[in-house]
Amino acid sequence: MNNSFLNMASIGDFDPLNASIPATKVEITVSCRNLLDRDTFSKSDPICVLYTQGMGNKEWREFGRTEVIDNTLNPDFVRKFILDYFFEERQNLRFDLYDVDSKSANLSKHDFLGQAHCTLGEVVGSMGSRMEKALGGIPGKKCGTIIVKAEELNNCRESVMMQFCGNKLDKKDFFGKSDPFLVFYRSNEDGTFTICHKTEVVKNTLNPVWQAFKIPVRALCNGDYDRTIKVEVYDWDRDGSHDFIGEFSTSYRELSRGQSQFNVYEVVNPKKKGKKKKYLNSGTVTLLSFLVDIEVTFLDYIKGG
Repeated sequence: MNNSFLNMASIGDFDPLNASIPATKVEITVSCRNLLDRDTFSKSDPICVLYTQGMGNKEWREFGRTEVIDNTLNPDFVRKFILDYFFEERQNLRFDLYDVDSKSANLSKHDFLGQAHCTLGEVVGSMGSRMEKALGGIPGKKCGTIIVKAEELNNCRESVMMQFCGNKLDKKDFFGKSDPFLVFYRSNEDGTFTICHKTEVVKNTLNPVWQAFKIPVRALCNGDYDRTIKVEVYDWDRDGSHDFIGEFSTSYRELSRGQSQFNVYEVVNPKKKGKKKKYLNSGTVTLLSFLVDIEVTFLDYIKGG
């Protein structure tokens, strides 16, 4: 029997009840490099908008938007897109980038920076589930590249509430003290890192106490308690060129010990360590609290009667 006949036969056996069961949930992270600069006095303030295509009428529908990142042509967006991935179906995706100029939610009010098309299968099937594509859509202009990463989400449903403080962080500002914030990354199997949380900026202090934040465990480590979590400490600058203070690594398992001597981390700047013999650290970051919260889904609620 030749293949085309087999395909014909399987279409004949099409079972609508089992056709559209999603195989798995996939989390999409977007970064861009070398975006167009549309602002005269500073850099663009990019946002990425994801569109998916309807199965029947093929019209593009907005699926969601990332946050806006000020003053950068190389954004690593924190906000993810979580999509149902169907093995059998071609799921077309379109990523549009804009430079946000006002508070308006209407995209036509903002400068278009380019777009890219792909399928979800293409991203998932790329090496390391990481796809790089040139952005197009503006004739005669190089619009830079988009990097789309996919990670299959396991069904870990816990969230964790954490709070951190810093102590004696390096002073990076000529006048006044630093304006520190933390950036959290989870490691991937290929040794790369994916951004998963940014704290707020605490102004003018070397001993910041950041607000407690809640994050799904699967966003932090995808349910793998021993996976490395890297934390970078920066001094915020208005023009987007934030100064690197230093970094440390931990894991969910380590953090889950809560407030203890194990969760006081030395913030290290590798460049300084290489140059200065007497360099110890650029301050410390301490975990103040760690609380696990199990998300109960509607289904659990029903099952529990």
